[in-house]
Amino acid sequence: MTSVTSRRLRPRALLACGAGLAAIAALTLTGAAGAQTGPAAGPVAAESTTVTPAGHSFAATLNGKATFKAGSVTATCTVSSSQPSSGSDNNRIPDAPGNQNPSGPVSSSINPPTYSGCTASIAGVTTTVTTSGTWSVSMQHGSPITATLGIPVGGFVLESKGLANCKITAAPTAPADILTTFTNGTPSTLTVTNATVPVKVTGGFGCPTSATSSVFNAVYDITDTTDPASQITVSG
Repeated sequence: MTSVTSRRLRPRALLACGAGLAAIAALTLTGAAGAQTGPAAGPVAAESTTVTPAGHSFAATLNGKATFKAGSVTATCTVSSSQPSSGSDNNRIPDAPGNQNPSGPVSSSINPPTYSGCTASIAGVTTTVTTSGTWSVSMQHGSPITATLGIPVGGFVLESKGLANCKITAAPTAPADILTTFTNGTPSTLTVTNATVPVKVTGGFGCPTSATSSVFNAVYDITDTTDPASQITVSG
């Protein structure tokens, strides 16, 4: 179901995941002091980020359900995870000092999450999700802590078969980024709330072919697979 193209982890962070997401994720500060004039205030540099434990592998496991809404159609999946694999550096925190960035996020490549137990709001259809390529996660310390998921071109495909034969492809022409919130805890969690992802919809009657975006909601538990007693944490 899943095809993975492994690659070495990038030791430092990606400082931007697209202008739109950067505008949302970055902390900015503007203002003026009385009648004082001077240069316009610019965006504040991103905070330092440290992800620990350095060099440990991690898994992301769905907690609850994941929903994808395109037009009038909503798909729901109850099982999903991204797991480390033997011989690959995906799903692994960079070794020190690569797990630290003094002015931005820390990134890791990850195996594409798998999905099963999927249903759709269209009656009389079966629903499957296929993922592919190498995904990424870029974690940035702040308030809140953010994590940007990177989807490769065509890396997520949802299909329904039956009374309505539809195909929904996320990131159809270019890589896409999903801004999420990361919360330190036992376990730590990654929360996707009403994230908009570009899609292309094809199919016949009953398919939302006019939709150009999908809204994604999910919560994933992030666990340390190298040492299950440890927690994956993001700090400044």
